[in-house]
Amino acid sequence: QVQLVESGGGLVQPGGSLRLSCAASGSIFSINRMGWYRQAPGKERELVATITSGGSTNYGDSVKGRFAIPRDNAKNTVYLQMNSLKPEDTAVYYCNAAGFTTTRSMYNVWGQGTQVTVSS
Repeated sequence: QVQLVESGGGLVQPGGSLRLSCAASGSIFSINRMGWYRQAPGKERELVATITSGGSTNYGDSVKGRFAIPRDNAKNTVYLQMNSLKPEDTAVYYCNAAGFTTTRSMYNVWGQGTQVTVSS
C-alpha cells in the first residue's frame, strides 16, 4: 500500500504565496510521477502540475508562470509553490502519485485533499 499525506493549505490574500507538501510512504519501489490537481466547488477536477522522476514537468495553463512543482526524490515528497495567488485559485488541492510497489504492482493513489482559499 502507498499513502499520501498533504499539508500546507490555508487562507491567503490575493497576490500572496503558499506552499503545499505531499509525502508518499508505504511499499514504494518507485514513484514515476507525482502531481497536484484541484477541484473548485461545482467544477471538475483539473490538472495543476505534474513532475516525473526524471524531472519533466507539466503545468495547467491557468498556473503557468505562477506555480512551481519541486520534488525531493530522496524524501518521496513533492511540493507546490504557489505565487501571485488569485481568488480563482481557491479549491481543494489533491496530491497524486503513480509508480510501482515493492511487489512490482502498479499504483495510482490520491491524497485526502487540502483546502486553499484566496480571499481578502
